Amino acid sequence: MPLRDINDLEKLKKINAALVSRVERSMDQQGNAFSLFQTAISLENRVRTRTEELHSTLRRLEQSNIDLSAAKENAELANLSKTRFLAAASHDVLQPLNAAHLSVSALAEVQTSDEGRKLVRQVERSLETMEDLLHTLLDISKLDAGVVQPDIGDVSLEALFSSLRSDFQPVAELKGLSLKFRPVNAVVRSDRTLLRRILQNILSNALGYTRSGGVLVGTRHRGDTIRIDVADTGCGIPDDQREAVFEEFHRGTSSANAELDGGGLGLGLAIVRRMASALGHPVTFSSKVGRGTIFHIDVPVGIGAPADAIANSADMERPRGYGLFGTKVLLVENDAEVLEAMTFLLERWQCLVRAATSTDDALDMLGDTDWVPDIVIADQHLDGGDLGTATIAEVRDYLGRAVPALIVTADSSEAVAKAARAGGIELMRKPLKPAQLRALLAHLLA
Repeated sequence: MPLRDINDLEKLKKINAALVSRVERSMDQQGNAFSLFQTAISLENRVRTRTEELHSTLRRLEQSNIDLSAAKENAELANLSKTRFLAAASHDVLQPLNAAHLSVSALAEVQTSDEGRKLVRQVERSLETMEDLLHTLLDISKLDAGVVQPDIGDVSLEALFSSLRSDFQPVAELKGLSLKFRPVNAVVRSDRTLLRRILQNILSNALGYTRSGGVLVGTRHRGDTIRIDVADTGCGIPDDQREAVFEEFHRGTSSANAELDGGGLGLGLAIVRRMASALGHPVTFSSKVGRGTIFHIDVPVGIGAPADAIANSADMERPRGYGLFGTKVLLVENDAEVLEAMTFLLERWQCLVRAATSTDDALDMLGDTDWVPDIVIADQHLDGGDLGTATIAEVRDYLGRAVPALIVTADSSEAVAKAARAGGIELMRKPLKPAQLRALLAHLLA
């Protein structure tokens, strides 16, 4: 119907209202669409911004990881450099220290007065303290650098305890203390040398901080592990020092042996924690101030028969009654001070010594057919780049027999130990303890 034909006002209002409503709905729909469009653009911008921020964060994180990796590598290289430096430095320092040990030992044998012997003993104690400090600092450096690789095998606790008893019984008797090891027929899985060092350091501390009573070493089976207990009746460890005792150069305030050993270096338990960590042997302790301390070391049970190498080495360390009178010794050493001191000491033992500084010198000494060495003692690093193990091999080849031989060196590397084992050559580290040297010589010549 044409609009001009509509005369009813109400109809016109209704039509108008309908048209207005339609226009409003249309405008609302358009407005909603525009609003959604704007929202979508805003969200897209937000997503883009957040994505860029995330990419930026990831790039910073990657760079941080690269920087951390580089810093870690630099730290490891620095640690290894420190270890190499300490190894080289200790080698250089141990040479004159070894000469001093030998000279003092020879000096002790010619002393006739009590005052002279007392002074010699004081010098020996000072030298031993220097030696312990050098070896301990080197051990800590190696452990921190992660270059110590445990040689895990079956270890007889009875043989290990017997060796430790032999070492520490004189110390305990000197202080009027009892030292007891409970008998044990057990084998554990560990590195024999590192485990012995752990127990050695704990025992040293136990005796050092005990004024009366004594120290008891025993074991307990705990499933697949054996717990080694070292109990003392010493001064105890206060609760506020439970962690501090494992720190370098930490010493208790009431060492019972300060007058005997200068109070110690405070490195024993620092070494214990590092070695125990390398072996995976938990070390704990319980303590009561004024009553004593018990250290616990948990070690896995062994799976085979015990090797008797410890018993053999312990026996070898004990001085034997064999004499060295008339023993012909070919001594190959390029350090003049060590050569002089070693020659003097061997001659005090009634040995007949011929000295050389290199392989060629050593072979020249063999030109005299009336003089054939009973034993060869050589340093590993000689003049002209010669190696003691190679020198011994050439001497043996020249003589046509496997003459007993000993490498004496300040080089603590495993490569030297392997070379000596491969050549059937005994090995001793500098600085030498003259009593052990004499016992080993007697053992090799027996």
